[in-house]
Parts: sequence; C-alpha cells; structure tokens
Amino acid sequence: MKKDKTHIHWYPGHIAKAERLLKEKLNLVDVVIEVLDARLPRSSSYNDIKKLLGDRPRLLLLNKSDLVIPEEIKNWIKILEEETGCPVLTIDTKTNRNFNIIEKKVLELSEPRIQALMAKGLLRRPARVVVVGLPNVGKSSIINKLTKSSKTKTGAKAGVTRQQQWVRINPNIDLLDTPGIIPMKQEDQLRAKKLAFVNSVSENAYSSELVAKELLELIIENPKYTKVFKNYYELSDEIELSIENIALSRNWLISGGEPDIERTSQYVLRDFRDGKIGKFILDNI
Repeated sequence: MKKDKTHIHWYPGHIAKAERLLKEKLNLVDVVIEVLDARLPRSSSYNDIKKLLGDRPRLLLLNKSDLVIPEEIKNWIKILEEETGCPVLTIDTKTNRNFNIIEKKVLELSEPRIQALMAKGLLRRPARVVVVGLPNVGKSSIINKLTKSSKTKTGAKAGVTRQQQWVRINPNIDLLDTPGIIPMKQEDQLRAKKLAFVNSVSENAYSSELVAKELLELIIENPKYTKVFKNYYELSDEIELSIENIALSRNWLISGGEPDIERTSQYVLRDFRDGKIGKFILDNI
C-alpha cells in the first residue's frame, strides 16, 4: 500500500520507552517541569499529561520566548494558567531571564510533599524534579542553564536526548532529565504539521516541501504574519506568498530557470525555526 504523502507519520520508539520509564519513576518525583514551545503554547503540550502525572504539581515553561511577541504570549500565559491551574513562566535559553524564578517555584511546589515526608520522620532532602516535553522544545538546554554546565547532551535534532539521568541543580534541587514525550498516534494533522514547523517531529516523518507549503498556507491566514514573511523575502503586496515566488525572488533556480522548490522549502523552514523571518505564535491562527 502506497504511503500517504499528505500526512505526517512517526513512531519514535525510544520516546515511547522513555514514557514508560517515566511512569515507573514518578514515585521518586515531587514536581514536574513541563517545557512548551512558546510558538505553540497549546500544540506543544502533551494531551494526557494530567493522566500521566497524577496529582503531582507542575510548572509550565514557555521556552523560546525570544521567538514570539511579548504582548501576544501574555494572553497565552493567562489562558494556560486558567486551564491548568499551574504557574507559567516564559524563558529563553539565550539569557538567564526567569531562571532564578524556576528554582524558587520548584521549591514552593515541592514543599508540601517534603513536609509530608518529614512528618513521617524522614529527614529533609532535596526536591526531586522531572523535566518533560516534546522533542526539541529545549529541555536539555534548560537543564544546562539551571546547572550552569553542559553535562546534558543537547542538539537541534528532534529527540536528541536518549536516556534518563539525575542532575544536581543546587543543594536543594535534584532534577531527572528525560527524553521528550510525543503522542504515539497523531490523528490531528494540523497539530502534527505545527510540530513539524518548529522541528519537534523527526525530519524522516515528512517532506520539507510539504511542510514548508503547509507553513505558508497557515501564515496566509494571518494578514500581519503574511506581511512579515513578504517583507523578509522581498515580495510585493500583489505577489502571492508561495514557495515558487520565494524561490524566484531569491533566484534559487534549477536548470531551465524553474524555481528550486526543494532548496527553497528547506530555507523557509530553517529561516522560520531560527527566528530570522520574525516572531510568530502559530496557535493563534
């Protein structure tokens, strides 16, 4: 049976294994830090997170906030806090902004469990924290910032962290780093495509041409974002925003003067992911 090229298909086995291991080790954890991509404040969340974590307190981190407009993300902070009942912080790993608050929030959230253990006669111990999130949302980079080291392997490819390990943040907090969790069945193709836009899906699961075209189709639904794209690629108002027109504008051509669709698609995705084009929140569209 021929594979449907219009859909994104993936089953990252090592991530599925990591989810099972996480369930086994949750009894060691006091607090959960869930890392989201600020460009996808809802689509980058894990659907069954509450079922997975039970009643453990959770801190939400909207990472890569340097890639979104501050005024737009403020509305999402309110929405997420109301929907989840959890504290929400915006961060980016290029600066130290709000990282000191993370430690403070973790200690606040863990204190009831620590007190309960001490009431049973146990000595006070460091708060135990787990970091969860989809691939490439920045979990490992956040750990490196918190620990002021580079002990945790990081990379730009989805799912680069492959194993769990404890990391000492400070004398009061121990953190368990885990690979990103991703839904095993992705029936919501719009959500799947949005995750591909920000590189949270393995590149083996889709074609760059398909995803780049889907990105432009989504951008076109927002006139403000369309203008930002056209300005970056030097397209006039009357010219349609498309891969073909971007290729022609950049003079990315193949033999015969035809637009180089594959090359242009890769550049558009890279430029978007690197924040070169502008700042966007795709869940608003």
